[in-house]
Amino acid sequence: MTEAELVVAAKAGNMSSLDVLLRRHQPWIFNLALRMVWRRDAAEDATQEILLKAVTHLGGFEGRSKFSTWLHRIAVNHLLNVRKSEMEERRMSFADLGRSLDECESTDLPDESSLPIDHGLLVEEAKLGCITAMLMCLDRRQRLVFILGEIFGVNSDAGAEAMEISAANFRQLLGRARHDLYKFMNEKCGLVNTLNPCRCSKKAGAFMRHGWLDPLHRQFTADRLAAVREATPDHLAELQELERAHAEIYRSAPLVASSDALKRLWVAINTSKLNRE
Repeated sequence: MTEAELVVAAKAGNMSSLDVLLRRHQPWIFNLALRMVWRRDAAEDATQEILLKAVTHLGGFEGRSKFSTWLHRIAVNHLLNVRKSEMEERRMSFADLGRSLDECESTDLPDESSLPIDHGLLVEEAKLGCITAMLMCLDRRQRLVFILGEIFGVNSDAGAEAMEISAANFRQLLGRARHDLYKFMNEKCGLVNTLNPCRCSKKAGAFMRHGWLDPLHRQFTADRLAAVREATPDHLAELQELERAHAEIYRSAPLVASSDALKRLWVAINTSKLNRE
């Protein structure tokens, strides 16, 4: 069934169609949330809350835009506004992150036989955790624009529609986010500038000792679906012309699978007042 047919069936009360419709978009929503809030458990909670909003407001969807655009707008508004004071209290600056990285001693990893995963996966988890932590240094609007425009390759018109701003404003926010983030990476990250001493392989052990990396509960390398650039090839043509090493680091990161947020959502709905009304 096409997306439009699924929407019609779902609005008529067909729960199977609604389930299929939301499952098509769940990975995108979860990976957007994961890059916005860093913690996997918080991203899974946000995904479930966004899907619940979609279910409860589906009757108001009039088809004036694509369903995906409507759903992405719900996701964007939720991530911009929910628990705002709590998230902003945890926000760090680039100076804070730089100090934390400097204070993490650069050491060799423990013997691989003593670890539950191999060195390569551990280093990859450390790298993805670190570059996601860099996103947390952007303010929330800049972070969201950067994830949409630079990582997922959403064009400025679609990004502006999702965020309910002008395309010019979207491009301005994206340019500012690129400048702030890439300035930090140029000065600190060894992945971008080989003269920088910071190396993922030398920081992974320290991240474990500080409790920032748990080999048994990986946030970014478990259940890999695809690299972002593999999953969204049609949207990255403009960005590929820019040839920025910084952007490639983010686009090569994996889209990862979440726990089944929809299964938990249906259980919650079936036992709630929503199902009895």
